Amino acid sequence: MPVRILLVHNHYQQPGGEDESFAAEAGMLRRAGHDVIEYRQHNDAIREMPALSLLAKTYWNRAVYSDLRKLIQQRRPEVAHFNNTFPLISPSAYYAARDENVPTVQALRNFRLLCPGATFHRNGKVCQSCLGKAVAWPAAVHGCYRGSHLASSIVAGMLAVHRAAGTWRNAIDLYFTPTEFARRKFIEGGIDPSRVVAKPNFVPHDPGVGSGAGRYGVFVGRLAPEKGLHGLLAAWRLLGQSGHRIDLKVIGDGPLGASLRAQDGAGGIQWLGRRRQQDVFDIMGQAKFLVFSSEWYETFGRVVIEAFAKGTPVIASNLGAMAEIVEHERTGLLFEPGNAAALADAVRRLLADPLLLARMRVEARVEYQTKYMPDQNYMMLMAIYERAIGMHQQPRVNAVVQRDGLPDGIGPSLPLERACEPAEM
Repeated sequence: MPVRILLVHNHYQQPGGEDESFAAEAGMLRRAGHDVIEYRQHNDAIREMPALSLLAKTYWNRAVYSDLRKLIQQRRPEVAHFNNTFPLISPSAYYAARDENVPTVQALRNFRLLCPGATFHRNGKVCQSCLGKAVAWPAAVHGCYRGSHLASSIVAGMLAVHRAAGTWRNAIDLYFTPTEFARRKFIEGGIDPSRVVAKPNFVPHDPGVGSGAGRYGVFVGRLAPEKGLHGLLAAWRLLGQSGHRIDLKVIGDGPLGASLRAQDGAGGIQWLGRRRQQDVFDIMGQAKFLVFSSEWYETFGRVVIEAFAKGTPVIASNLGAMAEIVEHERTGLLFEPGNAAALADAVRRLLADPLLLARMRVEARVEYQTKYMPDQNYMMLMAIYERAIGMHQQPRVNAVVQRDGLPDGIGPSLPLERACEPAEM
């Protein structure tokens, strides 16, 4: 039976996996016959926005609250599904839905609720200093958000204020993460285990199996510090020195792009920049393997299942969600994160064992067909909506008190001691 669904998303300036997941789920729901209402903001608007205005909107965007209430009154969705709300949409969106008695679902595709930088990564290493803290003050001290102490303080303050006000506990009915690893992290950070479930991402259209006949590996992703790119270049230098040279095609761009290209002394690396999705699939399908070298707790890693869809095995860091998605010696190989020698050894192993590589290609494709196709994912998402609707109808303890559209406690009068209460979400 068709359902009317409100999808809410704050687009990033540099498109990434979260933007793709939003579009994929919207398309899947429409193809299934549902009435999908989209409410979107785009971070390009930040460029023209005064700093004080951005600060205020990060905590509470009055215009979004008003606009969403009007939209809900006009269209009457049966469930509201939130993706990214940071920074322009803000948590005010949850209250717009709650004040109109609409069940709410929040997708957790980054760790922003627990870490102002959203990555659990600092100075080239996993960092969990803010995990479980009511106020994420270490992030402010280290400038974890965009390298800015001020911006990090603003994000940490927003998280603390809404934690103290009960937003994460009372204004959202159900959360979902893309992996069990991420689910466990959010539970560790304070979310009630009964209110967070796991649903993987998916590949919306079957791209077909590739041949794997290309004499190269491929990396696809944002060229950012947490992606392990310095270790990747070091591994390719080691491969060249040992006489096991193989080309590496790097697809993507990001803040490290220029510096990485300037220091590339590994040889055999082709910097392809951004490419159309079909081009990415074609290159993936011809590749011997995909390298996923991240050094942070990826919540999922969409490119991994895209590689599986093409039948391409993945060499991935043995860390977080990556170790959950890639099965060692079946759909790929796992290596110690940040260890260039271990990555080089994994590449050598695949190149030296054609039978293993061929078996992995078959298993990677089976993994995609079993877990990451739209039909299975659609059923999971509809079950999440049904569960959120049921939870919304249950009486809520510690309900948020409303005051002119703002939950009680939000604003300059919030006492510091309330922001420092135990970290229950």
